Parts: sequence; C-alpha cells; structure tokens
Amino acid sequence: MFDTIIKGGQIYDGTENPWTKSDIGIKDGVISKIGDLSLQEAKQVIHAEKLAVSPGFIDTHVHSDLLCIKPEIHKIKVLQGVTTELFGQDGISVAPVSEATKPLWQKQLKGLNGDIGDWPWNTIEEYLQFLEDSDIAGNATYLVPHGAVRTLVMGFEGRNATKEEMAKMRELVEEGMKQGAVGLSSGLVYPPNVFSCKEELIEICKGAAKYDGCFVVHIRNESNRSLEALEEVIDVARQSGVRLHVSHFKVAGKINRSKYEKALDRMDEARKEGIEVTFDQYPYTAGSTVFHAILPPWMHSGGTAELLEKLKDADIQARIKEDLRNNTDYENWVLNCGWENITLTSVSTEKNRWVEGKNMVEIANLLEVEPADAAFKLLLEENAGITMLIHWGEEEVITGGMQHPLQIVGSDGIFGGKPHPRLYGTYPRVLGYFVREKQALTLEQAIRKMTGAPAQLLRLKNRGLLKEGFAADIVIFDPQTIKDNATYEEPLQEPSGIHYVFVNGQLAVEEGKYLGVTAGQVIRRESEYATNVSI
Repeated sequence: MFDTIIKGGQIYDGTENPWTKSDIGIKDGVISKIGDLSLQEAKQVIHAEKLAVSPGFIDTHVHSDLLCIKPEIHKIKVLQGVTTELFGQDGISVAPVSEATKPLWQKQLKGLNGDIGDWPWNTIEEYLQFLEDSDIAGNATYLVPHGAVRTLVMGFEGRNATKEEMAKMRELVEEGMKQGAVGLSSGLVYPPNVFSCKEELIEICKGAAKYDGCFVVHIRNESNRSLEALEEVIDVARQSGVRLHVSHFKVAGKINRSKYEKALDRMDEARKEGIEVTFDQYPYTAGSTVFHAILPPWMHSGGTAELLEKLKDADIQARIKEDLRNNTDYENWVLNCGWENITLTSVSTEKNRWVEGKNMVEIANLLEVEPADAAFKLLLEENAGITMLIHWGEEEVITGGMQHPLQIVGSDGIFGGKPHPRLYGTYPRVLGYFVREKQALTLEQAIRKMTGAPAQLLRLKNRGLLKEGFAADIVIFDPQTIKDNATYEEPLQEPSGIHYVFVNGQLAVEEGKYLGVTAGQVIRRESEYATNVSI
C-alpha cells in the first residue's frame, strides 16, 4: 500500500520532456512508482486530472537563512511550490563565525536575514545541525559565504589579502565544503567581499572546485561595467576550475541595455570554451537589497558599527554626496537609477515604519531635506537595518534572459516590512504571466528552469525530477489559473492556483492552504563528489 497516490495528472518531469499522463505512488517520502496505479491502494488519494504535476521548485537565491525556522513566516515559500532553497548567498551569511565575528555579522545581516536572537553556532556544521534540530517547512542547502570566511581571517579590513591570508581562506572554504556546503558564494558589491581582488577569488574558488562545488556570485557591477565584471568571474572560473553561477543576472539602466545580449553571448562563449556557467534571474524589473548598499565601498571598511560612526561626520557626508552624484567606479544605484526609483521596504523600528513603501524623493519631501540627507538620517536612526527596492530595468530585457537556456529561476526574496513582491510571487508569476499570458516559455521549459536545472547546478542526486526513487517533493497546480497576486503596492498577497505541495512525501499545502507541516530536511553535499586531485 502506498502512502499517497496522485492520480491522472499531467506529469512534467523536470527534464523539459513533453508532459505525460500517469499516476504517482509515494511511500516513505519517496516516489515509489510512476505508472498506472488504478488497481493499487493508498492511505490518501489526490485526484490531479487536468492539473500539472511537477517536481518541487528549487530556489537558487534566497535570504531565508534565519527565518526558515519560523514556519508561520517562511510558509510563503511552500505556498509557491518551493520545496528546496539555497542559503548562504552573496558571500554574506550566518556561518562560519567566531565569538569575535558573530556580533559583527548579526548586526550586518539584521536588515537582510532578520533577527532570531542569539546564534547558537559557529561552524557551518553546527549551523546545519541547528536547522536539522529546528522545524523547517522546506529543504535547505548551503553555500560557504566568502565574507564570513574573509572576516575570520582579516576582519572587515578594506584591503587586499596577503597570499598567506588567501591560503587560510581557501582552507576555511574546504572545511565548509567538507561540512556539507554545496559551493561558495560571494557578493562583490558587499563588504568585505568588495575589497577582494581576482587573485583572492581564484584561490578560494579552488577550494570549492576541489569538491565539485559551484561559485555563486553577485558580480562586481551590474550596470555600467557589467561586461568587465562578468569577464572577471569567467576568468576566475577558468583559472580555478570552479563551476560558475551568476546571481540575479541583470544589466541596470537604459544606457546599458545593449550590454545585456552581449553578456548572454559571453556566457555562451564561455560554455563553448568548457567553462560550466549558468545564471539565475527573478521575473521582475526591480531589485532589492540592504539600503546601505547605496554607499560607496570606502564607507564599508570596518563593518556596520564603524560605518555608522563615520556617517555622523559632516565632512564624510559631503564626500558621500559627491560620490553619489558622480562616482562610476562602484555600483552606484543613486547615479544609475535615481532617488525616485529607490523605495524603502523595511526598517527596524516603529518610529520610522511610515517610510515603508515610499520612495526616497517622497520621504525627503516629507522630511523637508535632500534625499541624501534623508538617507543619512534614516541609516543612523535604524542602525543601518533598512532594506530597499530599486527599479532598474525593462520587462522586454528580462524576457530575453528568461528564454536563454542557461537561465534558472531564483527569487532573491527578502522578508520584512513591505517587501519586494518577488518574495510572494516569483514562481507563480513565471508560470502564470510569462508562460500562460505572454507565452514567452513553454510550461516544460519553465518547469525545467525551476527543478531539473537547479538540481543539476547543486548536484542534487535525488531531487529536481519526477522519477522513481527520488524524494517526493511535488507541486500540483492548475496551469490555467496559477497566478501571482503580490504587487509592489500590496506585496503580501499569496498566490493562487497551487493546489497541493508535498515535501519529502508529506502533504504541506492543500488547496492553497499551508497545513503547518515541517518535513524539510538539510541537504548536504554528496561526499563522493570530493576529488583526490590537488588543485
């Protein structure tokens, strides 16, 4: 007897093969049988006629590293059909830390990852064990964050690492891989990663490559110098042997529009050269990150506490304003997109809750100051615990990226306040708007980009496909009604059209309602991927 039989659905197996009509039998958390099960019995039968049956979606860019332990908050991911997430993004995450660096990272990440109180871990192994001991709704896998490793070796110092420091960082990356991480991440616009040179990136990536890990990277520039930034990480992959995955790929600003197709062509060329490169992308023309990312790199040396102290100085404020107006040497969101296109999405205190959902011009007008002065005031009052939304692009451009065979769907969702709608809407938006309404993709193509392709990236051996012997992470939805309801104005709207979601064989969502099930597991790197070759 099966635990569950899913009867008569249109099975999209995650490979991009055309759908086939069949039954699926689930037993002990695994897809036990696919075929005609009309004569078989089960404790539970799900009738899926006229519905799509897909592998659970795998989100390759999230910031759920802490709030995943709070299912009442984190449930929006399974409500979208996401059954596995990749933590440790942008080189700025929660492990490894030491007793000295932990307070720095708790303060640095509060606006991005939320606050759960004290962190009862230091190592990646201890963090993953913490997740295993917690109630989590979906599966979790992890990247070694470059910034956390760099801070253990040299703090938040704004300088190049020595060869000895690079070697020590590589050792820490290898240690994290041995403890179960599936790759390495960096965000080359965020401190302290922003201070690293290419030589450092090559060295630490060798540590990930030794264990067939991927390098997931927010490149150094996504606007005026995006092609040079992409070339940098392609060369890092070339020289280190690591598999390259570019996070939330974009080229911001109308003046840079022609660079988008050139970047896609460059990734194709890298593949022809033998470099395994992919990218993820969210289906929106606006991005979201921490608000202090508007500040120039020299402000970030020393970490958040030092940044806030410097920000009190009138001369430093004047220097920042000059950079915001004219400096093209860093990812200058103010110069590239304008204050009017920067909206604050969350703050830390009730005092300033009124700014959530307003753009910086509106906020400045209400405060009767310049936008830059409003920014300084809020950063100081909120101890930098603010997130923002930035309108940067055009839908026509992201559609072109979505149609590219190397593209994978990733949300980059950030919890808190009035968030970017991608937190609540990414997956149903692709399936409802871009597949059904725009017909930019077939359903088979879109599902592969959410399932089989990310599983291949992460080297997940028994997930990402509907196949006998694979984990029963399954989404059942109506292709004719699936829809994202989250908007920029009302971002906390749950999607519709997703009927059932199974996580490791347990029914977690029924008729669009989360059942409170916490069947998620921690997925560690498969140990057999370690090589004996010295790189």
